[in-house]
Amino acid sequence: MAQSMMLYWGSGSPPCWRVIITLEEKMLQGYKHKLLSFDKNEHKCEEVKALNPRAQLPTFKHGDIAVNESFAACLYLESAFKSQGTRLIPDDPVEQALVYQRMFETNNLQHKLYYVAFYDYYVPEGERHESALKRNKESLIDELKLWDGYLEKMGKGSYLAGKNFTMADVVCFPIIALFPRLHCPRERCPRLMEYYEMVKDRPSIKANWPPHWLENPEGQEKLKNL
Repeated sequence: MAQSMMLYWGSGSPPCWRVIITLEEKMLQGYKHKLLSFDKNEHKCEEVKALNPRAQLPTFKHGDIAVNESFAACLYLESAFKSQGTRLIPDDPVEQALVYQRMFETNNLQHKLYYVAFYDYYVPEGERHESALKRNKESLIDELKLWDGYLEKMGKGSYLAGKNFTMADVVCFPIIALFPRLHCPRERCPRLMEYYEMVKDRPSIKANWPPHWLENPEGQEKLKNL
């Protein structure tokens, strides 16, 4: 079954990584894939555009079905292979609600992280202001406190939506992994960093660590002064 799948991906991209983790958790090893370089704009190639008019990664194809948004691809794989591998969406409606809640809250964490760590990339030079960056940092700090509070309430050793590893963890871990990568002070989010240390060695994650992170394990100090 996995042989009829094709994934176009980029190293270090959280959306790509979460699809890869899902494929591993659903025991779909053996899928075809192509690693493309963002720096060389390889994701803008005609091969990708034929499947994804946005020319973005991940671009995923299963047989004749193209599913390109990472949340959609992850949920599609869970639905199509529900009884295979790790169960990532629970049946219980209450548990399911929390999984979905944390999944989509990940967007808040990601956006607030990006607008601090990659402020110069997103904002043209003439429109950058220290006051705006300061507000962005304060917003990110508040967001981290929120996530630390979630984990505190869950209790030590908990995953993001309870005692089991779920799609919430699949979706959010690649974003959380950016914080130590970008040298965020641990005291800003101690519970989140405890979670990171607990989850980073999970086989589906450890086996698919971004290649360029392995080549350059030091990362960048973009969050050092948060």
